[in-house]
Amino acid sequence: MKKDNFKTDVIFRVDTTKDFKGQVFAVFPHDVTTTRGEIGMYCHVGQHSSADYNACISQSRPATEKEAKDLKNELENAVGYNLNVMKRRNYNKYLKDYYRVIEL
Repeated sequence: MKKDNFKTDVIFRVDTTKDFKGQVFAVFPHDVTTTRGEIGMYCHVGQHSSADYNACISQSRPATEKEAKDLKNELENAVGYNLNVMKRRNYNKYLKDYYRVIEL
């Protein structure tokens, strides 16, 4: 698959809730997808969806490089993302994209 030229910020997390415990997922902290301020996320099952950033962070823990490896490979090689792995979001960057979405 051809890789995107745009660098996409991503945070890899591991779910700690009862139903999805241990599932690795990717949060796109600066990709606002709804006028409510939800951001994009991705997991092996279900793939792309929208989610509340604070809920994702509070109900998960950071993924290790080893835990995130398979999902990172899927995103880069099967989906075509050019990823910039981060540990936390830049709130000003989030707000910039949020204002872009609500002005549409």
